[in-house]
Amino acid sequence: MKKGSMVRDLYVVGGKQGAPRPISAGNSNWNGYDQGVILRVDTSTQAAEECVAYVSPPEACLPEGAAITFQAGAIQDNLMYICTQTEVLVFELPTFKQISYFSLPFFNDLHHVRPTPDGDLLIANAGLEMVVQMTINGEICKIWNVLGEEPWQVNSETDFRKLSTKPHRSHPNYLFYIGSEPWATRFHQGDAICLTQPEKRIEISKERIHDGLVHEGKIYFTSVNGWIYIADLSSLKLEKAINLSDMHPEGTLLGWCRSLFVDGDRLWVGFSRIRPTKWRENVTWLMRGFKYVQPTHIGCYDLVKGEYIEEVNLEPMGLNAVYSIFPVTD
Repeated sequence: MKKGSMVRDLYVVGGKQGAPRPISAGNSNWNGYDQGVILRVDTSTQAAEECVAYVSPPEACLPEGAAITFQAGAIQDNLMYICTQTEVLVFELPTFKQISYFSLPFFNDLHHVRPTPDGDLLIANAGLEMVVQMTINGEICKIWNVLGEEPWQVNSETDFRKLSTKPHRSHPNYLFYIGSEPWATRFHQGDAICLTQPEKRIEISKERIHDGLVHEGKIYFTSVNGWIYIADLSSLKLEKAINLSDMHPEGTLLGWCRSLFVDGDRLWVGFSRIRPTKWRENVTWLMRGFKYVQPTHIGCYDLVKGEYIEEVNLEPMGLNAVYSIFPVTD
């Protein structure tokens, strides 16, 4: 993208809540997510087209109260790779014809899927603290435990799709490549590690993190409390930390920060409205007290001027959690 460019249409990927959103973030009226949703959003008019609304089949999720969302994915060669908590799907663009699908018993809380340089798939299986390389047909090639331990026994008789493994100790949630080396972000450790050479590490934040978007010699990360961290691809050192809250009125709770798209000097960032359960967790940045609670939205920031440009409220469009933002290039 050129420095001053602004992509008009975006694919926004996430989930839809099963009941109307709570009026306030502290409201306990919460029914969870029951659909994976992909929207095509025209940022100039704030109009949206629903491309996909998806519900996991019963055999691929918890018997009761399953959370169904589309998690983080990738686009390559007019294919969108996406996952739910327990499934991997591939859609052809721009028709969104589903061309591949698989779900395996050791899938538990998948958070990201992306193609490898060799044409396989790399999958963040957060619930079992591991990353798996698989063929497009679902055959296992390699497994890494991100804590340096022996991987879970994926061939056991346990169907991990039917149970919860929380609390997680690491929770790998995003995957990227530096050259031919696969990397994974570790949510609870606030860092990113090289899977093939674990001594290589990028220390990012004391807060919990998401993303790992490689763009023009930089790696962009988010932390849940609304910071952007930019690391140099060569040195693996952080170069810049940006508090997005500084570009908003004091006392604004932006939401759970996750998902990025870099467009020249501008940055689109996804924010999911804080769920009531998050208010009950020991998350220090939620203990400060906020005057303004933002809905689930994507926001656009000018990184050179340090200004907040615009936002798109996603809740009227039927999206209540955001995991990925992609440019529409058709």
